[in-house]
Amino acid sequence: MMGRMDFERVLDRYAELAVQVGVGLRPGQRLLLRSPVSAAPLARRIVAAAYRAGAPYVQVMWSDEEVAKSRYLLAPDGSFGEVPFGQAEAMEGMAERGDAVVSISASDPEAFAAADPARVATARSALQQAMAPFTRHVMGNRIPWTILAVPTPAWAGRVFAEDDDEAAVAKLWDAILAATRMDLADPVAAWREHVATLEARAARLDERAYRALRFHGPGTDLVVGLADGHVWKGGATVSAAGQTFVPNLPTEEVFTAPHRDRVEGTVRASLPLAYGGRLIEGMSLRFERGRVVEAHADRGQEALDRLLDTDEGARHLGEVALVSIDSPIHRSGLLFLNTLFDENAASHLALGRAYRFCVEGGADADDEAAWAAGLNESLVHVDFMIGSPETDVDGLHADGREEPLMRSGRFVV
Repeated sequence: MMGRMDFERVLDRYAELAVQVGVGLRPGQRLLLRSPVSAAPLARRIVAAAYRAGAPYVQVMWSDEEVAKSRYLLAPDGSFGEVPFGQAEAMEGMAERGDAVVSISASDPEAFAAADPARVATARSALQQAMAPFTRHVMGNRIPWTILAVPTPAWAGRVFAEDDDEAAVAKLWDAILAATRMDLADPVAAWREHVATLEARAARLDERAYRALRFHGPGTDLVVGLADGHVWKGGATVSAAGQTFVPNLPTEEVFTAPHRDRVEGTVRASLPLAYGGRLIEGMSLRFERGRVVEAHADRGQEALDRLLDTDEGARHLGEVALVSIDSPIHRSGLLFLNTLFDENAASHLALGRAYRFCVEGGADADDEAAWAAGLNESLVHVDFMIGSPETDVDGLHADGREEPLMRSGRFVV
């Protein structure tokens, strides 16, 4: 286990990674930092790193799962449509101004297991509706944004259930630092090399110009049609102002947009999904003409049903992503119970809103053009993992040819 001084230096480097690589902060650009109170030690270092990078102001928005849990357990019925006063409007204003956004994830995957799912779902839906204008800026890559994580005792205790809190947190820190390349001599340089590799893989997929992907695996026989004019993305991306940033730390995926009406077949999740403070395990979905028409979960059925009932778009796909089992996160053998990490251990799909920049000209497209290309619209965007060492993927060409793309979870193209 590293000493306190070594760990302090690691936190400083992690903060620098968020600022330099995550959002690529520019001198004179303001930063919005969204952080749980449990992540305060890292949050303070990110604030300092941002000021060193030339930020004129860093605004911190704090959250606390214990406070949220008190609301779900104790607030009066009928009050769960309430949202924080002025927060959504303030965040929309920050996005319109071009501020960068760093978000820290430090959640307990079952934080709200004791709460009424209806209360949680109503509150989430109200907040998602209020935040929709800000979310459009983020999902459209109009501003630079990134997400990174720190462990909490509750989260670490679920990943390393046999250890006491201190040992579990230390182990989860080690896993997070390895997944984000923080264990290397020069993490920033390592990330730039990794980003170039993912971008090259996306470019090769663009050359293939597949019309659809076919997934075969345990419980899975699914054809995912791709949006008209789709483009593959991976690694870094570029904001409307030309600013390069990496949305997820870590990231191992290449991804694009499905056509919302061209998905057929059945898919079974290969890993549990942590959603809304609950775990959904053993999830299976059946699609007809792009829409989920049957949904089953071995555990968390009510949470799954409420996710799918968010709006009509929640029953359609907004993302398809390919991840090799050579990913260091998969090789770690850990189930992180956090989508930021687990989605980078396996190929995955997302229910809900599509990224408009995943079609040619989509970043600047209006709603009508995005819809015509086949892009899905929803208040939610929820990734779930479907890849495994038993999963094969074929690329389907417009002329009917099928090409092996992944075999046993690894790229063959």
